[in-house]
Amino acid sequence: MSDERALRGGWSGGAGADGGPAATRAAGAVRGAAAVVTAVAVVTAEALAGDGPLLAGAVPYGLGLAALVLVAGRWPRAALLASVQTVIAFRGAGMSDVGWIWPASAAYFLVAAGTGTGRTPDEEGKRLGPPPRRVPRGLAFAVAVGVLQVVFAANWERYVAGLDGREAVAELGAETLWLALVLAAATAWRNGRNWRREEAAGRERAARERAAEARRRAEAERLRIARELHDVVAHTLTVVGVQLRVAVEALDDEPAEARAALRTAQEVRATAVADLRALLGVLRDPGEEPGAMELAPGRGLDGVADLVEGVRAAGLQAAVETEGDPAGVPAPVALAVYRIVQESLTNAVLHSGGTRVDVRLRYGPGAVRVEIADDGTGTGTGDGADTRAGGGHGVAGMRERVSVLGGEFASGPGEHGGHTVRAVIPVPS
Repeated sequence: MSDERALRGGWSGGAGADGGPAATRAAGAVRGAAAVVTAVAVVTAEALAGDGPLLAGAVPYGLGLAALVLVAGRWPRAALLASVQTVIAFRGAGMSDVGWIWPASAAYFLVAAGTGTGRTPDEEGKRLGPPPRRVPRGLAFAVAVGVLQVVFAANWERYVAGLDGREAVAELGAETLWLALVLAAATAWRNGRNWRREEAAGRERAARERAAEARRRAEAERLRIARELHDVVAHTLTVVGVQLRVAVEALDDEPAEARAALRTAQEVRATAVADLRALLGVLRDPGEEPGAMELAPGRGLDGVADLVEGVRAAGLQAAVETEGDPAGVPAPVALAVYRIVQESLTNAVLHSGGTRVDVRLRYGPGAVRVEIADDGTGTGTGDGADTRAGGGHGVAGMRERVSVLGGEFASGPGEHGGHTVRAVIPVPS
């Protein structure tokens, strides 16, 4: 950001110092006050000097420097150079004898304070970066002009005014100290302004990050709920639909089989209702942990056998084979295994067209391995989405479950036909 842009858009020192109507009005008010102080100070100093020629030039001198302060908001460097030239012109013409540096103090301050030490946000709100390790351009420009003016004044006092070396040093010592004080004050003000800007930008970044994190958490929770609803509803409707079809077909000829099918449908419905109530309980309680649903009883490794039994009741041959000790499997992993088996068995009943499905669970050191294979004619795309008829969000949901837990997932054609789902889920040691 250039000095001119800094002073036009943000010479106010408070919030909103990066531009805007409020900052522009504040900057104008500050420059106006500085112009008034400059005019009054110059005229008063000339009046105190008491000489006729000095009084004659006091008003135009003071008003001229004040006018340059006013235009410094748009052209700060040009205003500083013009102020220095005005001081030299009035001193050289014998119309002023009240100082070399201090009459242009406001112009020096505006230029030195106009550019920050770090990158400031532009009009599009780009983020702040680390401050570069260099002297700000505005301060460097003011120092350079000040040094040149002091050197010129020293030579003027020594060779034009006829003062000896000591007298010239005494004459300009206080002026040099005053210049250093003005530049130091401008530096302190500029650093404070930039600190406020960076603090405001940091608050804005933190707010954006909090909002993004809240959106991410909401999205993750929405996906988790969607997975739970899909698994519960899809499995329930599948099994209940199969049992109702069996009941309808056996109602006249085999009423005992029809009653058994209806009882199975009723049991599955009751299980689904319990799952939905647990999920709704998590949604109603804002203080509940997102994983509370994972602690629902019967929705872990012990429930896999019930899932397989339900598939048998639906008419498929089904078997479950386990290896290892499931005692150390945490609840989130157990629920993921349960849902993967549930969804895979549901797909086998709905889409495979086969007669058999096998479930294999391996509880090894550091991981649980799951494999569900059927002998149907359904097809897949390897490690991609299930493309069998009716395939929806089930495979994507299983993949998301495994991914959240840091595992690996594959769904596709089996080595000997049919369809196979495999998952490897790590278990913390």
